[in-house]
Amino acid sequence: MGSAPPPFLAMRGIVRRFPGVLALNGVSFDVRAGEAHVLLGENGAGKSTLVKVLSGVYPPDSGEILVDGSPVRMRRPRDAQAAGISTIHQEFNLAPDMTVAENIFLGREPLRSRVLGIIDRTKMVDQTRELLAALDLQVDPRALVRTLGVAQQQMVEIAKALSLNSRLIVMDEPTAALTSREIERLFEAILRLKRNGVSFIYISHRLDEVKRIGDRATVLRDGTLVGTVEVAATPIDALVRMMVGRELTELFPGGGAVPGEEALRADGITRRGLFHDVSFHVRRGEILGIAGLVGSRRTETARALFGADRLDSGRIFLHGRLTEIRSPGEAIRRKIALVPEDRKRHGILAHMSVKENITLSALKSFCRGGVVGLRREHRHAREFAQSLRIATPNLERRVLYLSGGNQQKVVIARWLSSRADIFIFDEPTRGIDVGAKAEVYQLMHELVGRGAAIVMISSELPEILGMSDRIMVMREGRVVGEFARAEASEENILDRAMRGTPLRAAGETAAEAAA
Repeated sequence: MGSAPPPFLAMRGIVRRFPGVLALNGVSFDVRAGEAHVLLGENGAGKSTLVKVLSGVYPPDSGEILVDGSPVRMRRPRDAQAAGISTIHQEFNLAPDMTVAENIFLGREPLRSRVLGIIDRTKMVDQTRELLAALDLQVDPRALVRTLGVAQQQMVEIAKALSLNSRLIVMDEPTAALTSREIERLFEAILRLKRNGVSFIYISHRLDEVKRIGDRATVLRDGTLVGTVEVAATPIDALVRMMVGRELTELFPGGGAVPGEEALRADGITRRGLFHDVSFHVRRGEILGIAGLVGSRRTETARALFGADRLDSGRIFLHGRLTEIRSPGEAIRRKIALVPEDRKRHGILAHMSVKENITLSALKSFCRGGVVGLRREHRHAREFAQSLRIATPNLERRVLYLSGGNQQKVVIARWLSSRADIFIFDEPTRGIDVGAKAEVYQLMHELVGRGAAIVMISSELPEILGMSDRIMVMREGRVVGEFARAEASEENILDRAMRGTPLRAAGETAAEAAA
């Protein structure tokens, strides 16, 4: 019998250091032809760093990379592409003011005349249309990328990778912004490509996806290899233990607080073209979950409540009093906090320190005569960093260099330091690992236990069901359903989100509600 062929990719003893951090400590793993190999680990475990070494973004300090058994050097991303490896990073890599077709074929445009360098735009559009059809994506190839939603942009990234005819496609959290239907399309495309011998490295914090799409899984912890296992033969609980090094007996805390007086009420709030006649309330000691598909305008509603966008009509009541919130500054003064969906754009100040990010919303409390008391500020930041277990070498570390889960904790610490009592959490655990999720859930549980009111927007139905006391469902900018915790299920939430009609206000006719 002949020996088995070498794996398509092998990484051996990969070491990568950053100032003060050993990000990868002798990591080895391989990927077979036609395999979906999942990389698992908490934020900061080294997954994204390993992918960036493979894709030529970072050179390894030591170790080697082999393709088809032969050593290769990845000095730059083009080297990885030449070796048949494409990478889809968490952050989009698209030119917003170019068309979909131009983005997919950027630098590789089909030409009508090589001598004159004239691009064959008809051929480029036709080829793009074929790629998009393979993903069942109804997008005009001539549309500007900036006109697309987040989910559509993610699918364009995937189409771009498929256009390279790569033998290995690396996907770093590819489904974070996709709807359940779009995820199904992606998985169908992956399975078709696997049958044709294409391999995948798949990074995800959604363990249900790992079970559906993965063949083997390699687990990293603190930059070190924990092990590689067959996915089908390994229970999810065992994968979690490998990732976090401890048991997570209960992801969602039990025993909710007893709701108290009403903290926040929205009465028919409207922003033309985005959301219409949205009404709800949340009480102290309560978590109101808001569910809905992409395009349901939940985030836009949250921004208006926080004063980031103006309302065209409707009223807001805080603790029973009619209140106008014209700006985020006014919301902060009224003890409202918004943990935004996109923490990199709207949450953290990436090039400022952990300390500065935490204390930003409470600087006045450290000032005397217009001068910040640095010792008091440092002590304050240290207390919150310790209580939230923010993993950082020191408080002067730039937030840019923290993992996603720790960046999220920094954002939450900032609002805790502002003494807020009404919290709006918009996708609070997007892009963070299962261990960090458990810590965020516990923190939310403690907040409502102290009498805070929480509005939580989430696209993850287990999260909505596990954390919410009541659940409101939105569709296309309108409220289409509300459930008590005991009444809610994934089925009835999805039914309202996909097919629901607006709930009627008192005295409103069906025709008026549908208008």
